[in-house]
Amino acid sequence: MTATPASGTTGAPASGSAAADPGSGPGDGLVRAGGIVFLIGAVATLVTVAPLFLHTKPFPTAAYLVCMLMAVGFVLAAAGVLRSIGAQRRQATSFSASVSAPGSPSVPASDSASDTSPEAEAPAAPRA
Repeated sequence: MTATPASGTTGAPASGSAAADPGSGPGDGLVRAGGIVFLIGAVATLVTVAPLFLHTKPFPTAAYLVCMLMAVGFVLAAAGVLRSIGAQRRQATSFSASVSAPGSPSVPASDSASDTSPEAEAPAAPRA
C-alpha cells in the first residue's frame, strides 16, 4: 500500500512560514485578516448604533472610530485580492513565455490553419 497525502496537501514541506497552510496563495492572508478586521468593525457598528434605537446615552467618539475598522478590513481584503491577481498574472505570463521559448516543443496548429491542400488555396469558382 502507498500512503497518499491528505486532500489539499502536496506532501512536500511548505516553504515560507510554518503557520501558512500549503494551499494558500500570496494574497490569502490579507483576505483573511481583512475579513476579521471587517467583522470587528461590523460588531462595533452594531454596538454603537444600538443606543440610538434604545434611546440611551450614545457611546463616546472613540467607539465610533472603531467602526472605521470596517473600511480598513475592506481595504485589506481588496489588497489581498489584487495581490493574488498579480501573482496569477505573473505565473500565467511566465508559463506562456516558457511555452513559446526557443527550443521548447511547439504547439501544433489547428487543422484549418495548417491545411495546405490545393482546394483550400484555390478561390471559389463563380456560379453561372
